Amino acid sequence: MKQANHPVTGFLLKWRFIIAVLFAVAILLFQGCKKGESPTEDLYKKYFEENILNSDFVVSLATDNGTDLTAQFNGWVFMLLKNTYFDGPMTAKKNGVTYTGTWASNGDYSMLTISLTQPSVPPEFVFINRQWKFTKKALPTMELAPWGSTAPIVLHMRRL
Repeated sequence: MKQANHPVTGFLLKWRFIIAVLFAVAILLFQGCKKGESPTEDLYKKYFEENILNSDFVVSLATDNGTDLTAQFNGWVFMLLKNTYFDGPMTAKKNGVTYTGTWASNGDYSMLTISLTQPSVPPEFVFINRQWKFTKKALPTMELAPWGSTAPIVLHMRRL
């Protein structure tokens, strides 16, 4: 035998549905109005800050069209310092000599622009001063290739 719906039960079910819909709309409005970054952007920033910024790096591999240039960078220690999450000063040090410049990255940290300029830099820095794309961020080594190019140029920088 079929039970009849009680008027109070129908009333409560209707109101629970309306409350649930209103709650969902409120959450969507809150999220839509929220300023700031997405969780992914926050993770990128945190990863970059904790693993790249203010850390010493050395060149573990540098090749230009099959020519190994790694030895030219022996003894050099590079550091990216923070101005914002996307740019800042950069240093290169060797035997008490320091060269300075800047670094910059895009919003998803797929690109790294290096520009060491002060004082006039050694010729080997011409190789480093360019826009790079990350091909791998498996630290302790950053693996880089020229941005927007398929040329067989590789730069690996290992965190100390």
